Amino acid sequence: MKESFYNSASLANVSSTEQEEVLTIEQIHDAYGSNVSGNPSIYCGTYGKYNDGDISGMWLDLTKFCDYEEFMDVCRQLHIDEEDPELMFQDYDSFPAEFYSESCMDEDTFDKIQQYGNLSSSMKEAMDDYLELGMDFDLDNFYEAYQGKWDSEEEFAEHQLDSCYPDMPEFARRYFDIGQFARDLFNFDYTFIDGYVFSD
Repeated sequence: MKESFYNSASLANVSSTEQEEVLTIEQIHDAYGSNVSGNPSIYCGTYGKYNDGDISGMWLDLTKFCDYEEFMDVCRQLHIDEEDPELMFQDYDSFPAEFYSESCMDEDTFDKIQQYGNLSSSMKEAMDDYLELGMDFDLDNFYEAYQGKWDSEEEFAEHQLDSCYPDMPEFARRYFDIGQFARDLFNFDYTFIDGYVFSD
């Protein structure tokens, strides 16, 4: 098949079904390769090569693909030396472990990884803790539950007190048990993990 060059800009505007020509390994690396430095990435090999003692493949940056179809097309082009490559994702980096599967990545999972990759560093940390609580990856639910980062439960309780009772006189605040208030908040309505607060 004739080879042609697609740079990352042109590939972003061309669907995988329209890509009738094949990229070289170098072109795939230039357009989609990952240096594994923070963006969600996966190492794509094949079971056929692996079973023959060959771990040839490439780290791919999942944020560089416009959609799942393009990702799968490029993975197959990467291993075009096999007639029907059985893709094997041998390693992963910079996305939650629950999204990783050695042998399969469906479109829904791919979309979630891209959404995760588009979060800021602090929001990724917060999302990691949110998922650690056993929550599903859902950006709407996450943003609804997320209450910010605080140094302590008591600091968040102080914030809640100021929000609920902004006109409380200073002398009255001296009689308010902020420690007990914080315990009540986090026993019933909120969760504190690594400084991040989520509503229950």
